[in-house]
Amino acid sequence: MKRASVPVPTPPRRARLSAADYQAVGAFRLALRRFAAFGDASAQAAGLTPQQHQALLAIRAHPGPQPMTIGELAQCLLIRNHSAVELVARLVAAQLVTRAPSGADRRRILLRLTPDGENRLEAVTRQNLRELRSTAPIFRDLLKTLRRIGRETDD
Repeated sequence: MKRASVPVPTPPRRARLSAADYQAVGAFRLALRRFAAFGDASAQAAGLTPQQHQALLAIRAHPGPQPMTIGELAQCLLIRNHSAVELVARLVAAQLVTRAPSGADRRRILLRLTPDGENRLEAVTRQNLRELRSTAPIFRDLLKTLRRIGRETDD
C-alpha cells in the first residue's frame, strides 16, 4: 500500500555567505590555533605540560560549592576517568594539587590547588589574558558576522 506523500516545507532562502564571512571564521580558527599554541608554550615555560595547565585551570575555575572532583575534572577535560586519575596523581607528585576524600561522601575525591599550583597557574593565565587582548579585533569581527547571520535566520 502506497502512503500519501506529505509536502516538506522548503526552508526560507538565505543570503549566501560572503567572502568577509569566510574570512571572519578563518581568522577566528587561526586565532584559536595560535592561542592554543601560545598557551601551550606559556605552560611549558612555567614547567607545566599543556594538560597539567588545563587541569589546574579547570580546578581553579570550578564554580561549584565544593572543590572539583576527579570525575568532574575528567568531564571538563573530555578525558576518561582513569586518565584523570593518572593526571591527578602526576599533579599531586609535582605538588601542584592536593586530593582528599569528601567529608560527606568518602568515595568522592576533592581537588585543590597548592600554593605552587596557584602561582604557576596565575603566571600562565596572566600571559594568556595579554595574548587574548591582542586578538580582540578578530573576536569583534566574528561576533559582527554571527549577529548578521543570526538576523538573516530570524527573518
